[in-house]
Amino acid sequence: MALAVGTKAPDFTLKSKRGDVSDIKLSDRLGKKNVVLLFFPLAFTGVCTQEMCDITGGLSAYSDLNAEVFGISVDSPFAQEAWAQKENIGITLLSDLNKEVAPAYGVLLPDLFGFGATSARAAFVIGTDGVIKYSEQTPTPKDLPDFEKVKAALKS
Repeated sequence: MALAVGTKAPDFTLKSKRGDVSDIKLSDRLGKKNVVLLFFPLAFTGVCTQEMCDITGGLSAYSDLNAEVFGISVDSPFAQEAWAQKENIGITLLSDLNKEVAPAYGVLLPDLFGFGATSARAAFVIGTDGVIKYSEQTPTPKDLPDFEKVKAALKS
């Protein structure tokens, strides 16, 4: 079950690859901007590609709301980079390859269609104070989060 609104967001450090591999630490982002975390099951899949491409296309709306958006999956940072290049995905993708962050947020699916443990599809808005302002795990991996509610949480 996804962490509830009002919960302190668990800190993490995950790998990202845009050129060089780098570490992205959540707590380094707090205090300056709101953070939107979008957990998704797997790169190179239809619904995940649609979600990340749609977010990329509307990224300025999140920037205008003082938010930084990250996509998180259990894929390696190398697979994520190849997918981002192929699909022109512009948000920063973070690799939870060791499957530590998804369970900390309560959104690890134990088995997705026989592929093993993956992230559920979920969205979290974390305020500059590090507290979760919006939390949603979709009913199935085929459903997208309610991005209007995500934006409403950023506005409040």
